Amino acid sequence: MKLIQILKVAIIPVLTVFSFLSTSNTALADYLTSQGSGGEHRYELWSTDDNKDYYLKIWSNHQGSTESDSYSTIHFTSTREALSYFDSLEKR
Repeated sequence: MKLIQILKVAIIPVLTVFSFLSTSNTALADYLTSQGSGGEHRYELWSTDDNKDYYLKIWSNHQGSTESDSYSTIHFTSTREALSYFDSLEKR
């Protein structure tokens, strides 16, 4: 009986701390870093608030396109890498 009480006293604080840690990871916000357009596409570059992950959203600029709300999202580890990708996309 005493072992069960000790486990309850030890497990509950550990689970509580774990839940706080996992919640803080899921609470990261995304911020719009830059946006622009070129050629047939426009982009938005988003960053997490810890500046470790970057997401490039790319839309087509075609006139009369029925897919104006659809976009592609690509993950990058730096803004330079993301913008270089967009530049290479425009040169194709």
